[in-house]
Amino acid sequence: MIALIQVTDGVKLSIDDKVYNETTDKTLLVLLGVKDDDTIEDVDYIVKKIPKLRIFKDDEDKLNLSALDVGASLFVVSQFTLYAKCRKGNRPSFDRSAGYEKGKEFYEMVVDKLKSTGLEVKTGSFGAMMDIEFNNNGPVTIILDSNE
Repeated sequence: MIALIQVTDGVKLSIDDKVYNETTDKTLLVLLGVKDDDTIEDVDYIVKKIPKLRIFKDDEDKLNLSALDVGASLFVVSQFTLYAKCRKGNRPSFDRSAGYEKGKEFYEMVVDKLKSTGLEVKTGSFGAMMDIEFNNNGPVTIILDSNE
């Protein structure tokens, strides 16, 4: 499982030109890719790490605070393209990405478990075509891979 995590000052997600969900303050935008062979252990690893990653600045401008420390929101969006293979040819292959059913099940599992952290959790709509607007703060972008 891959979570591409970005520190933002807010996120606005639209579907069919209508705002579906948004945050207006400190938010971790989490683009979540589920792999075909991911397990519950991968879910648990990602869920345990995200709220505790110290990627927000403290008073001395050091990345020393977590989402839990600053009361940030989490905005989780499914992103099967994180498992694109581009080695051969110019068209990405997504054969390592989980299929629709497993992808949705594991995405929802991650979202449900993140909600139990006490942080506000917003989502996109699984499988939908979405437009996402945000300001990347820092910029800080972290790739969290449960297999590494």
